Amino acid sequence: MKSLIEKRYSLSIKTTFPILLAYLISSCGVLGPKPSLLVISGDLSPKNSELTLEELSRWNQLDLIQDTIPGMSVDRAYKEIIRRKKGKPIIVAVLDSGIDLLHEDISNVLWKNKGEVPGNNEDDDNNGYIDDIHGYNFLGDAYYEQWEYARILRLGIGDENYQAKAKRKFDSEFEEAMQNIYQMQGMAGMINEADSAVRKELGKNTYTIEDLESLPYENEDLNQKAALLMQILSISDGLDELKGFIDDGVSYYSEQLKYNLNLEFDGRKVVGDDPYDLDDKGYGNGNPQSQLKDESHGTHVAGIIAAERGNKLGINGVANHVEIMGIRAVPDGDEYDKDIAWGIRYAVDNGAKIINASFGKSFSPNPEWVYDAIKYAESKDVLIVLAAGNDGLNLDDPENPNFPNDHKFQIGKKFVDNVITVGALTPFFGTDMIATYSNYGAKTVDIFAPGEQVYSTMPENEYEFQGGTSMAAPAVAGIAALIRSYYPGLSASQVKKIIMESGLAPKLKVSIGEEGMKELSLADLCISGKIANAYNAMLLAKQVHKGKVSM
Repeated sequence: MKSLIEKRYSLSIKTTFPILLAYLISSCGVLGPKPSLLVISGDLSPKNSELTLEELSRWNQLDLIQDTIPGMSVDRAYKEIIRRKKGKPIIVAVLDSGIDLLHEDISNVLWKNKGEVPGNNEDDDNNGYIDDIHGYNFLGDAYYEQWEYARILRLGIGDENYQAKAKRKFDSEFEEAMQNIYQMQGMAGMINEADSAVRKELGKNTYTIEDLESLPYENEDLNQKAALLMQILSISDGLDELKGFIDDGVSYYSEQLKYNLNLEFDGRKVVGDDPYDLDDKGYGNGNPQSQLKDESHGTHVAGIIAAERGNKLGINGVANHVEIMGIRAVPDGDEYDKDIAWGIRYAVDNGAKIINASFGKSFSPNPEWVYDAIKYAESKDVLIVLAAGNDGLNLDDPENPNFPNDHKFQIGKKFVDNVITVGALTPFFGTDMIATYSNYGAKTVDIFAPGEQVYSTMPENEYEFQGGTSMAAPAVAGIAALIRSYYPGLSASQVKKIIMESGLAPKLKVSIGEEGMKELSLADLCISGKIANAYNAMLLAKQVHKGKVSM
């Protein structure tokens, strides 16, 4: 019997070479087309068909050119660039509301403090924090909190002008909450009244649009009720769905009135520190586990960054080789400047190279504490990825303050180069590509990334779609983690510039704001004028790593 080599060479070169080439490509992944930077053609058309559930559940990782969905080409990057390469473990701190540390898709990617002995109530590694195995909890047992402007009024913080500004904001938000509750309860009453009348007329408890159309026209009141119900059934899966939505809305705004907008409420007293004294340390505990099932924000964010890839559970995070460090510092209400400042410093001092910051507020009594912590992170080569915020505002306007930031309201001037601010995209390529709620700014927001209808991890091994710039920031944090894992020699500043430079720049106008009245280019909405792309970022990172491109 001839050997494999003899058999191959008994064939002609014309037939053997393609077979051998295919074998090498499929088995080793060594050969194949050399990846090149993705470029959007001017004639790229919006996707005509609706997204399937499978597409929607991972749209942030799909490819704009191949799928006509404005994802970040993550799957394509793994297939064509990363392949079987081994990266260096990279610690990403999720400075947020706490994480479900037991989640099936997160538990295996948690950072572990090797210098700490679990449960002995000792600071074994002398880092100033007791039993901080997977991170730290600066909130202790606290959960609900006031908005910052309510705290300013309650405690009399700041001068007369500052308090007057806080009062205007408080009055506006209080009135909005009251109006929304009133309108929702009124709508619920109308629906229940109409439903009861129609059931009585039809003599049955369930009905269809056709049943409603068959009602006698001479009864004007009944027909008005039927028209309301027909409209509801045409846009929803039934009355129960809408009633549930209304109940959730009433509960949401009622909680605001009970806690966030209640001038008598003090959520901090259970922690035991003075939150306006930076030197009052030693508070909190070493368990960044989310307190309640509803405290899901940090878990969702962590999953977007690093949910375990390839385990056939739930989702794939953007980055592999990540160790998630949980830092619980964001309550149901506005975060305290003190907690954010110490949270950033904790992450930096304990080895995080990236900090995801999916939070923000419009008032900050002690912004310098946070600015100093950001500057400290820059000095230690740590990248901070910041959500732009969900108010649909132009952050270039000083009348729209957002904290934290990297400019101290010297618009167009950055005091650090280690912060990247991210706005939110929708899954729909075209004029509706920018989420209506996303803040923007040609001088203040750096880039846009997938943020609307993002599927990710939730407490108790669940998964859910959520939207916001809070979801866009961890998408970019995931790209940053990929870069720093495979090219660890690159600095935080270089990683930021790589992400901004390597994004895709669709040549189209997009609608902004709740009313969608303005149509602008991406260059009018963010500094880079681009949307984040992992594929291009990895290629550019390689070029910078090899010295072919300087950043």
